[in-house]
Amino acid sequence: MISKLPQIGHSIFTKMTAMANEVQAINLSQGFPSFYPDEKLVAYLQKHIQNGKHQYAPTSGIPELRSALSHRYGYHPEKEITVTTGASEALFCAITASVNPGDEVIVFEPCYDLYVPAILLQGGIPKFIKMNFPEYKIDWDFVEKSITGKTKVILINTPHNPTGKVLQEEDLKALIHIAEKHPEIIFISDEVYEYITFDEHKHLSLAKYPQLRERTFVCSSFAKTYHITGWKTGYCLAPPRLTEELRKIHQYITFCNFTAAQYALADYISESDSHLTLSKFYEAKREVFLNKIDQNLFGILPSQGTFFQNLVFKTPTSLCDTEISEILTRKAKIASIPISVFYQDGTDHKVLRFCLAKEDEILTEAVQRLNQAHLFL
Repeated sequence: MISKLPQIGHSIFTKMTAMANEVQAINLSQGFPSFYPDEKLVAYLQKHIQNGKHQYAPTSGIPELRSALSHRYGYHPEKEITVTTGASEALFCAITASVNPGDEVIVFEPCYDLYVPAILLQGGIPKFIKMNFPEYKIDWDFVEKSITGKTKVILINTPHNPTGKVLQEEDLKALIHIAEKHPEIIFISDEVYEYITFDEHKHLSLAKYPQLRERTFVCSSFAKTYHITGWKTGYCLAPPRLTEELRKIHQYITFCNFTAAQYALADYISESDSHLTLSKFYEAKREVFLNKIDQNLFGILPSQGTFFQNLVFKTPTSLCDTEISEILTRKAKIASIPISVFYQDGTDHKVLRFCLAKEDEILTEAVQRLNQAHLFL
């Protein structure tokens, strides 16, 4: 058979996790927490499993969960909220609903690896714009000059994976200007790390701005917020006309999401404000990780959000970042993600991404191993 994605192989997350498991390395590559969710949330799940919530949920999500999300975000529970199988499905459905063959989609690099395959599968054309290293700022004048008659979607990610960049008020003003000038453009906003921002930075959702909200799919997830990546439960917020198109796709991909998990989350988020403590929680993790890093070996790039921290390998070397990452995994027993894989052309600044969602003792041990990197490189 002819591959629809001939240039796409196994994801870097699969590769690095397999390598970490093979050599028994500390795995700071894949973005998943190593600690348990709140016992109350687990108890709610157990309750609903025991009470027989085993059959299909409504395709848009159970009313109780959509109502709880409506209370949090201010979207209409029936017409504007769809529960999905993680943010990944929400993003895939939004891209599928928006992109037709030949449409251009502006994608900011480095970018999460789901975006490009989803665009290509719809016959879309990714138009890559690099964020300016090392601050990862977006040149909005260049963005505007890059818009053509074929531009259909601008894909936003804030807080940004893999850089940790959080869009500021001036960024949103630039987006509003583009929206007003180009009424045909749709925005898809990946906001899964919305509750994890650092150093007084605030998450600014596109949903907060009427000029953007009316043309935006906001995709998010409970996974990073409540340490439940394996539950694969997310949601999409969008105005009725966009939601209608998204649901047409959603019903034929997964139809519905894990029923008992939806009931558990509906109960939990109606009474819990634990998400409001995430920023301080991960800020403390970041400090544990950075406190004793040998800055003669690694430069620290600013992380304004997410639960990732990027480091630049400073020692002059002919090795590329993927080689550095593999050597550190196999020899120093500490796994990371090389940032070049998030660029279409493999741009390499010798930057490695490390996940902070681990116990403090694991992060401390990881730093000790990283500080021995010069022995292997």
